[in-house]
Amino acid sequence: MSAIDRLLSNYSRQVRLPWAAHTSGKQRVWFAVYPPAEERRVRARLPQFEALTLEADHGWTTVDLTDVLPQWISAHEYREAIFAEPEQFSASSELEDLAVERVRQAWAGADVNAASVVAVTGLATLFDFLRVSSLIERVEDCVRGRLLVLFPGEYAGNVYRFMDARDGFNYMAVPITSAESFINP
Repeated sequence: MSAIDRLLSNYSRQVRLPWAAHTSGKQRVWFAVYPPAEERRVRARLPQFEALTLEADHGWTTVDLTDVLPQWISAHEYREAIFAEPEQFSASSELEDLAVERVRQAWAGADVNAASVVAVTGLATLFDFLRVSSLIERVEDCVRGRLLVLFPGEYAGNVYRFMDARDGFNYMAVPITSAESFINP
């Protein structure tokens, strides 16, 4: 069984578990952790994540952050200077604000409720411009069902490392990994 198949199997087990109604936003966040090299394969299998969620009688919505950076740069008043000297470029909080707004809009959707999963994809495109921990902290208060973060990186000892490069962060999210016996029966 491939790592992605195991990740899907573990996700299937997690999404089928009963959901406690009275949990904090932090505890309603799931991180599906996979090696960054598997990003394209995971995204290609996104319809399977959706199907597993629907089979478990939960709603599904996807938030794709892939185009947040290009949209932000194209609308930036100094975009020509950014393109002329990209090494001088550093993203501002405006970029994070756009990502946060996208996730919040998904939770505000009419078909999204306490039995829904909102999946966030495209984080790899924001590497070095956005801290995932900050994004999650800013949206956790609006999570009514479960927020599934497709996370290219690693998880070990309660620490998540984005794209295997950043210093890790300790977060209370539920990790879903491709390990054989990830979830206790």
